[in-house]
Amino acid sequence: MEFKFSEKVSHLQASAIREILKYSADPQVISFAAGSPAPEALPAKELEELSKELLAEEPSVAFQYGLTEGYTPLRDEVKKILKDRGVFNPEYDEVIITSGAQQANELSAKVLCNEGDVILAEKPSFIGSLNAFKSYRVDLKGVTLETDGVNIAELEEKLKEGGVKLVYLIPNFQNPTGNTMSWEKRKAAFELCKKYGAVILEDNPYGDLRFAGEDVKSIKTLDTEGSVIYSGTFSKILSPGIRVGYVCAHKDIVQKIVVCKQVADVHSTMWSQMLAYRFLKKYDLDEHLAKLRRVYEHKTNLMLSEIDKNFSSKITHTNPQGGLFIWCTLPEGVTTQQMVDFCTTAVKDYKVAIVPGTAFNINDDDESRSFRMNFSTPTDENIIKGCEILGKLSKEMFGE
Repeated sequence: MEFKFSEKVSHLQASAIREILKYSADPQVISFAAGSPAPEALPAKELEELSKELLAEEPSVAFQYGLTEGYTPLRDEVKKILKDRGVFNPEYDEVIITSGAQQANELSAKVLCNEGDVILAEKPSFIGSLNAFKSYRVDLKGVTLETDGVNIAELEEKLKEGGVKLVYLIPNFQNPTGNTMSWEKRKAAFELCKKYGAVILEDNPYGDLRFAGEDVKSIKTLDTEGSVIYSGTFSKILSPGIRVGYVCAHKDIVQKIVVCKQVADVHSTMWSQMLAYRFLKKYDLDEHLAKLRRVYEHKTNLMLSEIDKNFSSKITHTNPQGGLFIWCTLPEGVTTQQMVDFCTTAVKDYKVAIVPGTAFNINDDDESRSFRMNFSTPTDENIIKGCEILGKLSKEMFGE
């Protein structure tokens, strides 16, 4: 039977990352393609103990329906954390628990954007959010991403064109580049969006994973009118499998998200929410985050040193101060197809998986000569081995 899919989804393509991960199922493949936390960073024993306690003490609550807004004790704890960081304003903000930050971003676009409205996003950007936005048939436009955040002049130019409802930014250790937006550019972007009446969707899944440099305050800390939606998650600090994220935004926006979430999944899993809450109450979050940062600092430094040691000298890379990713760029003159060929050859013939930069393009025909490498998931041994293999391939294709 030939299916006629809706116009909302007929143009959507499967994530190139997910396609590459299929090769990663081969135990011989060294994968630098994932976006998952380090296995050794997952608090497995703590979550096991908390699960046992939860099921022994409150099984009827964990296995029952809950509020769409989320498990109240967890929401209150998230509000407290965000208030301490200057992100949550109790006068006009509210918090809703979502099924990961992916749902937080998707529902934020759903409640604000009509078909044909413009969403601006960093170029390149996170494919999961881009596909979510495209499913609402918006006019998705890219703004060039520089080492310290989006090009502000270009951002204003796009805002001046009109019709912009939402500006999607990942200010901390951006996916895929690992770059961090400067405080000056955060302020400039906020003022421009305020001037032209656009809402900022600030996606911050990696902010807690800073292991070098100074913290940069959230864009939401500048917000006094509810013009910034803040999206967060427990996926990178507890577990991606529990699917617990949250939105902090003006209460009017959150109320609309509540209605849409009721339609989507009624509420996020009660067991997961209660588990996250118990972790926050029983363990020292700052101490836990310090442990994670030590893990990621070691892994980042190891991968960077192996890249510098083994790769063609013509390949450049970012130097992230946190997060999960390193963004490598092939030399001038390399075509998009040559970059894709490099990534394809790496996984098929050399058994090392990396993600081609085209996976993060705003438009299908955008050029890219970059690729993303993840340092959190592979072991130290595989980081060394995989970088040696990629280095040999890079020199064969692009010279010493």
